[in-house]
Amino acid sequence: MPRLACPEEAHATLHVVQRARERRACFSCTGDRAAYLEALRECTARECAVHAYALMGNHVHLLITALRAGGAARLMPALAAGYARYLAAAYGHEDRVWEEAYDASPVHARRHLLACMRYIEENPVRAGLAAHPGGYRWSSYRANALGEHDALITPHPHYCSLGRSPEERRAAYAALFARTGVRITPASRRPSGSLSPRARSRS
Repeated sequence: MPRLACPEEAHATLHVVQRARERRACFSCTGDRAAYLEALRECTARECAVHAYALMGNHVHLLITALRAGGAARLMPALAAGYARYLAAAYGHEDRVWEEAYDASPVHARRHLLACMRYIEENPVRAGLAAHPGGYRWSSYRANALGEHDALITPHPHYCSLGRSPEERRAAYAALFARTGVRITPASRRPSGSLSPRARSRS
């Protein structure tokens, strides 16, 4: 069980960052990334709704809402275990992949949530993996901005408030990416959850 400064409530929305140990690569091929997303789908069906994600080279960003109290605290160990089973079956890999702790920061306000979604989906661009968020396959941008089907994604109410129709919402959301000066800094991300807790957050 995680040791939280404040108990994680039902319907709490969190920006979660899961990092590989010693900054090692956590995915080596397309199959690894697909297996991680499948494990995430299986785990979130019981515990959390996923609003945004980005699979990076040595870490993963998730924006999730707990369906019941403690959802994220149960999700993250189950997700780590599910991906570990895949690696063991695929490669005979027995080493622990992820750091023991993960960063989890509460997201409340509409403006903060939309900025957090953009931050997550722009991560591949900042890392030089794509010229535009839509050019990166392993994030939620294509679902949230372009309407591509992604069974993993559940629209957050704040996202839904962007328009009356799916087309209006997608257009308004995509327009956010043209704005400048929107960023999430380490100071605005407070650690609140863990497999075992992280003392402080890192960007």
